[in-house]
Amino acid sequence: MINDLVSDALTRIRNAGMRRLDVTTLVHSKSIEAMANILVEKGYIESSNVVEDGVKKTINVVLKYGENGKSVINEMKRISKPGRRVYKGKEEIKRFKNGYGTIIVSTSHGILPNDKAFQLGVGGEVMCTIW
Repeated sequence: MINDLVSDALTRIRNAGMRRLDVTTLVHSKSIEAMANILVEKGYIESSNVVEDGVKKTINVVLKYGENGKSVINEMKRISKPGRRVYKGKEEIKRFKNGYGTIIVSTSHGILPNDKAFQLGVGGEVMCTIW
């Protein structure tokens, strides 16, 4: 049984990138689906789609690689964990890695990247960082 779906999803994407796989499968939840859509929007992965197999749902993620064959994602890091939640205000999530990275934040307006959360003027739980 998986206790932390976000950590599991990040680890699956990270491992698939290290093995140079084209596609990986994630366990479905609304938060993982929103996170995958943000990764597509920011250009870290090619695409993601939800696959329904009867009652069970999964998310297929197509990974993205640069011209040299290296993964576009340099680092994915889980910040807020089940044992230790981390919350930040809007000013603290303004920029990450001088604008080259993205912080995914769970806010009262849903799961958002740091730039949209700053525009809306909301902070929240920092789920993970990607660059």
